Amino acid sequence: MPSPTVIINARAVARLHSGHVWIYRSDLISEDNVSVGSLVRVIDQKKKPFGTALYSSSSQIALRMISAGPIDDLPALLRQRVTDAILYREKIVSDSDACRLVFSEADFLPGLIVDRYNDVLSIQILTQAMDAEPVRASVIETLRTHLQPTGIVERVDARIRELEKLPPRSNSLLWGEKSDTTITVNGVRFQFRGLEGQKTGAFLDQRENYAAAAHYAHGEALDVFCYQGGFALHTAPRCSQITGVDSSRPALEAAEADAQLNYPDREFEWIEANAFDLLKDYGSAGRHYDTVVLDPPAFAKSKSALATALRGYKELNLRALKMLRPRGILVTCSCSYHVSEADFLEVVSSAALDAHRTLRLIEKRGQARDHPILLNVPETSYLKCLIVSVNN
Repeated sequence: MPSPTVIINARAVARLHSGHVWIYRSDLISEDNVSVGSLVRVIDQKKKPFGTALYSSSSQIALRMISAGPIDDLPALLRQRVTDAILYREKIVSDSDACRLVFSEADFLPGLIVDRYNDVLSIQILTQAMDAEPVRASVIETLRTHLQPTGIVERVDARIRELEKLPPRSNSLLWGEKSDTTITVNGVRFQFRGLEGQKTGAFLDQRENYAAAAHYAHGEALDVFCYQGGFALHTAPRCSQITGVDSSRPALEAAEADAQLNYPDREFEWIEANAFDLLKDYGSAGRHYDTVVLDPPAFAKSKSALATALRGYKELNLRALKMLRPRGILVTCSCSYHVSEADFLEVVSSAALDAHRTLRLIEKRGQARDHPILLNVPETSYLKCLIVSVNN
């Protein structure tokens, strides 16, 4: 059956000419007789074709381009692209048996996330088109064929499914016999619980930043928003004392279990607390550290939240800088796409001026290479990580 046709306006055409792959609902001129999650042919008002897109009936991102030409067999195309994504990771990932295998638009598979955790795979489906049963079956078959996992779990973002008007699901074991395993990242072992935790189970985008931070960390270290201890456990060999702070007790219990797995003879301090309150209290008490890591959740989930987010990042970095000893190391991160690299640098620079500290930028980093960035799709670049040295 031929794909239904959607007509787009000049603004959408300009966006496609810029290399982007999203078309917003406000830029659709006609979308008659288009079914939920279907493949559609995209044309402009002059009937010029622009390729094939995946359609969403409810998202503000109405179309996600998937091909410059017609598609005869979507499952076959997806099998090839999943295969290509796996081969790409084989070239760029080392020192880890856990990585992101499929990163949505960045792997030309919009709405699909796949992570590998040793012998367990975790998938997350974010669009109507990817939720169709033939698509699901094609993805799972391809993953099984190439990777031979012992289990494939599905992690559900309930908010996204509600926005896409998809039927509710729970985290579940889709295929195989196990959802839990142990992974090794840069030589550090972590226990992975496939049906628990945030996102798809771990923050693999920080994998390379963990190793970088470990290279410079020293002395007494404070890991704020530590989650399950990624930075803390990587920096432990170079630090005399490690304190991890998070508001989630289950995350801290997982961090302690992994600490015992890696360093059974060492003591770690894990504190359940609000990070802003703790930094304020520790600053007032005159507590000082040689290494501080700030890895908060996204403060700006929309453009309208940018100003508030920048104030939050400023406060965190100001308090951390005041607590650092001379020659101390600050590792500070932002995973908010709406906070640009320039914004983040300005925030840290402003915090340094207010704290009367002079900073030297050691490294300016981003997400791990298994989270590829499409240069013409800026939304694929979101993680900022600065490693700075305090000179005074």
